[in-house]
Amino acid sequence: MVFTAKSPKINIEEVRSLSKLEGQALANKQQRDQELEAIIRGEDQRILLVIGPCSSDNEEAVLEYAKRLAKLQEEVKDRVFMVMRVYTAKPRTNGDGYKGLIHQPNAKEAPSLINGIKAVRHLHYRVISETGMTTADEMLYPENLPLVDDLISYMAVGARSVEDQQHRFVASGADFATGFKNPTSGNLNVMFNGIYAAQNKQSFLFLGKEVETTGNPLSHAILRGALNEYGKNIPNYYYDNLMDTIAQYEKMGLENPFIIIDTNHDNSGKQYMDQIRIVRQTLINRDWNEKD
Repeated sequence: MVFTAKSPKINIEEVRSLSKLEGQALANKQQRDQELEAIIRGEDQRILLVIGPCSSDNEEAVLEYAKRLAKLQEEVKDRVFMVMRVYTAKPRTNGDGYKGLIHQPNAKEAPSLINGIKAVRHLHYRVISETGMTTADEMLYPENLPLVDDLISYMAVGARSVEDQQHRFVASGADFATGFKNPTSGNLNVMFNGIYAAQNKQSFLFLGKEVETTGNPLSHAILRGALNEYGKNIPNYYYDNLMDTIAQYEKMGLENPFIIIDTNHDNSGKQYMDQIRIVRQTLINRDWNEKD
């Protein structure tokens, strides 16, 4: 087993000093983070919408999208709270292919993760400071979280990572909303075990130190559908699925039984026009039962 160092050891505080939020931009983020927490806790009845491109790798295109989204957010702010997806790392089933901005800040050049993390911070910073929106990213690499956690407001643990103990334990130390997706198999027990681990205190080795976390009560479920052994999509956004999910929250005594419906992936079979129908169904389900 051989690891070859491609850079000096990263100074986390030095990295965090790059693209650092200050003044009004920081105050705005803090205010919005409080509003988001109130939604997760059920104290604010607005709908949470985490929305944006699958991969954020073109800075100017992302900023153009963010500016348009900010205008829409202003129009519906009394009913819908939006957090923009600025996902900068792409999971790859076999390791091949483009892995996101963090790996290749220039897709035409060789990977450069040092420059990649600078580009990731700069992109989140620009979205927040130039549009007033706050951002979400996926925790693909748990050890990278301290490099960006001062900028992001929402974190997702993906379907392929949800069973990983390091992801669960690191999420237990995050101080912002963290969504756990059900795995591609659709096994909700796997997802709920992740949520349980994240909501409780954990002790483990992290970045060369023994650490203890406080637990993250804002950890919650994301239903993204499943894929069966025949390659068929099995949606899990229906009313019965929601009631089963709520029942599991209650059975395990977890805090803040919040559910997000992923309208893409195996819920829609990646047919983007079907997302409109899924949103409509979700809104009906939400109004049908006070538990939803």
